[in-house]
Amino acid sequence: MAATPWRQDPTGRGGPMAEVSAEARIAAPAAEIWAQLTDFSGHHRWSSTHTGFPGGGPATLESGARYQENMRLMGFPAEVTWTVVEYEPGRLLGITGQGPMGVTLRNRYALIPDGDTTVVRIEGEFTGAAVSLMAAKLTQSATAALEESLRRLAALPELTR
Repeated sequence: MAATPWRQDPTGRGGPMAEVSAEARIAAPAAEIWAQLTDFSGHHRWSSTHTGFPGGGPATLESGARYQENMRLMGFPAEVTWTVVEYEPGRLLGITGQGPMGVTLRNRYALIPDGDTTVVRIEGEFTGAAVSLMAAKLTQSATAALEESLRRLAALPELTR
């Protein structure tokens, strides 16, 4: 299987890495879930790590779009500059970001329709020298954050019936 763009190391340097993932089956159509995932004004309602978009999110969501996000992970604030690297409306959003201390972040949101439900899978990756100092704790904290985000997403009034 060929590597997808979000998993390619843009620096070519490799380095210490922490990978995380979580998935949930949500009782809502993929189109309704996609609408919530891509409504940047509402990220605070479901994303457990999101604290703000200094520039309001991307003007247009498409491959190559760039935007900044303020986040909190492991109790620490961080500003990340994201670039959209995969974009298939209604199905897939892959982003790579540059964070503090030379850490590169990658997130991928995939929606898989299954009848009246949708499987939502979020995958994340952290690379960079600073990751080696905290890989185990980062993996644990980021996995818990993804799971909490999926619980909050599933509980949004727009997605519950």
